[in-house]
Amino acid sequence: MGSAVQPGFDEKLPEILAITQRMNSERELGALLDLIAREATRLLDCDRSSIFLLDREKNELWSKVALGSDQILRFDARFGIVGHAVTSGEAVNVTDAYSDSRFYNAIDDHSGYRTRTLLAIPVRNQRAEVIGAFEALNKNGGPFTSRDETYLLTLASHAGVAIETAQLVGSLRRSQDELAEQNGQLQREVERRYSTHGIICAGARMQQLVRLIERIADSRVSVLITGESGTGKELAAKAIHYSSSRSRKPFVALNCAALPEALVESELFGIEKGVATGVESRMGHFQHADGGTLFLDEIGDLSLSAQAKILRVLQEQVVERVGGRSPIRVDVRVLAATNRDLAAEIAKGTFREDLFYRLNVVHIHMPPLREIREEIPLLASRFLADYIKESGGAPMRFSPEMLSKLAAKEWPGNIRQLRNEVMRLAACSSTPVIADDFWEAFPLPLSLETPARPAVTRTSRTTLKQAVEDLERQMIADALRATRNNQLQAARQLGLSRQGLINKMKRHGLS
Repeated sequence: MGSAVQPGFDEKLPEILAITQRMNSERELGALLDLIAREATRLLDCDRSSIFLLDREKNELWSKVALGSDQILRFDARFGIVGHAVTSGEAVNVTDAYSDSRFYNAIDDHSGYRTRTLLAIPVRNQRAEVIGAFEALNKNGGPFTSRDETYLLTLASHAGVAIETAQLVGSLRRSQDELAEQNGQLQREVERRYSTHGIICAGARMQQLVRLIERIADSRVSVLITGESGTGKELAAKAIHYSSSRSRKPFVALNCAALPEALVESELFGIEKGVATGVESRMGHFQHADGGTLFLDEIGDLSLSAQAKILRVLQEQVVERVGGRSPIRVDVRVLAATNRDLAAEIAKGTFREDLFYRLNVVHIHMPPLREIREEIPLLASRFLADYIKESGGAPMRFSPEMLSKLAAKEWPGNIRQLRNEVMRLAACSSTPVIADDFWEAFPLPLSLETPARPAVTRTSRTTLKQAVEDLERQMIADALRATRNNQLQAARQLGLSRQGLINKMKRHGLS
């Protein structure tokens, strides 16, 4: 048999239901606590009401000092009649607060308020865990009744769910705000790193290039970026994108040389479901870059048919997926790069002349490192700083003599090769200053560092065995010279053990 509803409860039921509906629709915790306190005070016809929430980590109860206030009252959860309701999980109805030993009068002493009667009800969540307590003070016209207990218990059963929901929503909002702030910070870091501010330009030639990028950044024109491998063509493309109004939109890079011919069109334009068995619908790079920038690296490696379709996209700003029949409008700025001579490719018939003119509205040429030697010391120092930051290692720097030697090298692999060499030197170094004598102990790979050897001249008197011995003697001598007679380093370069090198040196009469 269910428990009987107390007389008079039905009179307040519509009012209680209205209050619970308002509680369930409020998602901001502070406003919810104000609402609950205000409605409980009116419903019970008392002087004031409060909601105390339990902080389990600190074992404290906290509440707003007054409605609409940002002040928070905190005290030990073991103290007071409210603390007793929380720890015992039972309702407490006190008719004379100051005669009850459980009453915590420090709050009255602090506020100047005089508590006479008090009703405390534990507040539980959906899992029946106590998360706080209701407190109603100073009933008008006498002590709180059992009917008041029923009203407050009913409100408490709904308040617990509403409070936990508001706390969860608040936590999600804070997490969302934190993620938004982190994303914004990452975006700003990316823009600082890849905009023109991230390009080192000590000399006039690179400064002129940076000024050109800044002038064309916000236009919609296509740009053709040329230069040898490793000169930073993609860096220039990123600088254009991240200096433009499209910087918060996607930057999508595609290496055309790495694409098999059969996949070029589906990667560029997308593919419809069912074109082949098991194929699902998929967007292409043009759609992924919608609103932003598409960087087509090594565009000279594309087939003529793919070139024709790219030309159509540039002209009409629409793409058609493989197997699709309806055009899809896109807003994409295309930047293309190549290390090929496209004029020669046009003459050979392997590159479309009309596409060349469509891409080459603005031409940016990235100079090889050997032509901008004044940039090398700054580049090397930047790469070293990047390595230290990424690895979390101790500070390091290059000696002036080392920077001079770096600047004097040819660097056939350009900036990419320089960066890799700086990483190698930094990884091998155990001192705060990387000097030129250290580089001599850890030289560049033999195939890149040793000069080309003259071919062994074969005379009528030279046998194959003699030619092999002459070449072996020359290679050993070169390795010893490159390592300043460090036999261990020379042996490693030659792929020998140290004893094996010593034996060969004796056989060839090398000291």
